[in-house]
Amino acid sequence: MYRRRTVGPGLRTGRKRGAQPKVVALGGGMGLSASLAALRRITGDLTAVVTVADDGGSSGRLRDELGVLPPGDLRKALAALCGDDDWGQTWSRVIQHRFQSKGELHEHAVGNLLIVALWEQLGDHVQALDLVGKLLGAQGRVLPMSAVPLELEALVRGHDPERPEDVDTVRGQATVALTPGEVLSVQLVPHDPPAVPEAVAAVLDADWVVLGPGSWFSSVIPHLMVPELLDALTETKARKVLSLNLAPQPGETDGFSPQRHLEVLGRHAPKLAFDVVLADVAAVPDRGSLTEAAKRLGAEVELAPVARPDGSPKHDPELLAAAYDRIFRMHGRIGPWR
Repeated sequence: MYRRRTVGPGLRTGRKRGAQPKVVALGGGMGLSASLAALRRITGDLTAVVTVADDGGSSGRLRDELGVLPPGDLRKALAALCGDDDWGQTWSRVIQHRFQSKGELHEHAVGNLLIVALWEQLGDHVQALDLVGKLLGAQGRVLPMSAVPLELEALVRGHDPERPEDVDTVRGQATVALTPGEVLSVQLVPHDPPAVPEAVAAVLDADWVVLGPGSWFSSVIPHLMVPELLDALTETKARKVLSLNLAPQPGETDGFSPQRHLEVLGRHAPKLAFDVVLADVAAVPDRGSLTEAAKRLGAEVELAPVARPDGSPKHDPELLAAAYDRIFRMHGRIGPWR
């Protein structure tokens, strides 16, 4: 069983290398939030790298009006890194709070407005996010994967139910996430976007990199479409975990088996290898097929109970933390943090 650590907001600075695993988690939305809520329980050296292709809701409105990065997934990541004390939980609720009105503020999240205000004040995405993290007492760092707003573009078979065999181009993360057809592939617009240098440096310096869980085509695979980030993921000496979802997502991965998630990821980044594929034990009806798919990525399969006991398709942070901790100890290189 993992040992739960209490990590203060200033603990990350000045920590001796090797005292804890340096972990970088990549993704977006609620999937990344679940991973961060677990990882912050087992390490104080944690960096989140977040997708910036969201075009819906409050984030989409701010993006359209001000030309900024969509702040929503960055906000969710910061909220997930808030501590369990009164300070952390209060700020987590505040930045997640959405205004309810009949005017322009309706459904805007407080954290989105705070992040965008600091971007405009400081003119630096990374510095602003670090400052928000300091305010919240966040137990880790949050970085965007790119400093330019991105658009997701997908090839979808059967997007029009009246033409089930036709392949159409669908644009926009919100549209792709809910498409009624079969997503075949995704790419980013603009193509080959620049990565945030701090995100690349974090991946190269990590002991462990965790990709997923999350919306597979709209939050997980987009990281592999940023050339500098993909190069870093390929070249890093860090061990890599691919964390699978608890269930297919209606729309973009409807009907996907666990092994199919691995297959489509492999098609998008054929040179990228992993060390471990983590899946919930109850979500894998065919372990043999998943094991074969994992081998093609160079990985072993680790099955563990990571879902909430209430039966909802959501990760339990304590159980997921225990699974990550066991993987880090069993598969990690020898080091003082073990």
